[in-house]
Amino acid sequence: MHGKSGDWIGKLPLSNLARILQQAGRRRAGSTRVGPSVGEDAAIVSLGPIDLVMHLDPITEAGALAGWLAVHVAANDIAVTGARPRWEMLAVLMPPGSSEDSLASLLGDAVRAAEEIGVEIVGGHTEAAPGVPRPIIVAAAAGITCGGCTTPTSAARPGDLVLQVKPAAIEGTAIIATDFADMLRSRGVGEDAIAGARMLASRVSIVEEAIELAEAGVVRAMHDPTEGGVLGGLVEMALASRTVIEVEEDKIIVGEATRIVASALGIDPLRLISSGTLLATVPPDKAGEARYVLEELGVEYSFIGRVAARSGEPALRLSSRGRVKTFREPPMDEIARLHASKGPG
Repeated sequence: MHGKSGDWIGKLPLSNLARILQQAGRRRAGSTRVGPSVGEDAAIVSLGPIDLVMHLDPITEAGALAGWLAVHVAANDIAVTGARPRWEMLAVLMPPGSSEDSLASLLGDAVRAAEEIGVEIVGGHTEAAPGVPRPIIVAAAAGITCGGCTTPTSAARPGDLVLQVKPAAIEGTAIIATDFADMLRSRGVGEDAIAGARMLASRVSIVEEAIELAEAGVVRAMHDPTEGGVLGGLVEMALASRTVIEVEEDKIIVGEATRIVASALGIDPLRLISSGTLLATVPPDKAGEARYVLEELGVEYSFIGRVAARSGEPALRLSSRGRVKTFREPPMDEIARLHASKGPG
């Protein structure tokens, strides 16, 4: 919520969310390892020798890419717990009057995404819903891993190094280049740059990177930064682990295509929805092994900061040009701001 009660875009503010989660988690079985919690990517339930990991996520800020992103983003949120995503279900809400071709295109993208990462779509629901301005897809995903082998966001510990894998705002850049292409053209961005930004959609999965790091035993906590971008993801890690996280802004990786798009529209790439980026905390003695894993995968990475201390007032402290900004709540996402400025439709 950004503004007065009932007037918000994107995720709820912490005060409201905490009350809702407290109600939702009132009845909790002993087998629940991770239940409703701020900053956690998924629920984790013990089934004896294995853990079942479950996640639910809507894609509300994308149009043409909704099917592709729904499958990948949900799978990412399973993978960052250290579990391999296995199954997904999709609820597809289309604007009234949508063509069968537009639905087929979205579902075709979802199927291709599932095939790319080895996920089975096992069910779902489709309807044309009154009041829906663009396609909304809600994906439920599940996976399994060995009991007690997970890497939840809350597992970050003081002294850990903070690791970024792949550039910030991959997802957001692709969405803007697809759904706001005319706006980019009006700001002087060329067709080649728009096409290059749009192609970032192919890099939105972090399943391979997350699973490789987890199986190597080099990460303590992992997180998939979505709404609010890398800054939002880092704040959520701090909140979940009850810590202060210190990060140097100039160490955060931002790709050239993202810089072009962000500069043209006057937006902050660090506050731009960022599936495709992986955040993790790494014990210092595991940093060399983590580097080896990532270099073998051939992906960009950067150690951008550290988990400083436990705190009753969790926060992200972002250092930039000699100044420190403190964030105690995820910022409003830049995509949400663009949609608000564009109006309905």
